[in-house]
Amino acid sequence: MSDTLWVLVTALAGVAAGGLNALGGGGTFVALPALVAAGVPPVTANASSTVALVPAAVAGAWVHRRELAPVGAASTRALTGVSVLGGGLGAGLLLVLPAASFDAAVPWLLAFATMLLGCGRRLSGALGRALGRPVGMGSRTLLAGQFALALYGGYFGGAVGIMMPALWGIGLGLDPAAGHPMRIAQVAAVYAGATALYLLASDALDTPALLAALLTGAVAGGYAGAHLARRLPARVLRAVVLSTAATMTALYFVRG
Repeated sequence: MSDTLWVLVTALAGVAAGGLNALGGGGTFVALPALVAAGVPPVTANASSTVALVPAAVAGAWVHRRELAPVGAASTRALTGVSVLGGGLGAGLLLVLPAASFDAAVPWLLAFATMLLGCGRRLSGALGRALGRPVGMGSRTLLAGQFALALYGGYFGGAVGIMMPALWGIGLGLDPAAGHPMRIAQVAAVYAGATALYLLASDALDTPALLAALLTGAVAGGYAGAHLARRLPARVLRAVVLSTAATMTALYFVRG
C-alpha cells in the first residue's frame, strides 16, 4: 500500500477514533492499530495516538463546556489537576518500562471496567441499602481513584474514558450520561498531561504525515461525535457507552 493511501486510511481511523471517544470511549483501539499497520512501532504508535487525540478531546470538551458539573465532593479544578499529573506520570512510565506485561493485563482491566459500567449503579444502590446510607466516595478517595486512572491513561490510553464513568458509577452512583461532559473534559486533561511528555521525549513526531492525518480526522470525528452525544437521550447514550465498552473489550481479547 502506498504512503498516500496509508495517510488516507489513518485519517479515516482518526475520524472513527475521535467519534468513539466523544460518544463513549475506546478511540485508542482504532487509532493505535491503524498506526501499527502503517509501520509505526507499537510504543511510538501509542504515544502518537495519544498526541493526535488531544485536540479531538479538547474539541469535545468545548462543545460540552456549559454542561460541566462537579463529580462528587472533589472540585473540578482538583479533579483536572490530578488527571493532568497522572497522565504525565503515566507517559513517563511508558517511556521507561517494558509494556509487554501491562499489555497482557489490559483486556482484564477492560472487562472489569465494562462490568462496573453495566452494574455500577445497581451495585452502588445495593451497597447503600446494606449500609443504611447512600454510597459516596469522599474527595480524597475520588481523587486517588482518578489519579490511578490517569496514570493508566497516560501509560496506555485505551479505554480510560470507559473506566472513568465506571469508577464514578460504583463510587458515587453517578449515571454515565450525567457524567458524560466531565468524562470528556477529564480524558482531555489526561491526554494533555501525557502529550506534554510525549512531544519532548518520544518519537511521536517522527511520522509527521501520519500524525497530522490522524489528528485532523480525530478533531472532525470528536467534534461531530460531541454534538451527536448532546442530542442522544440519556438511555441511548448509556447504551452507546456500554456497547462500546463491551465491543472494545471483546476485540482486545481477540487481539491478545
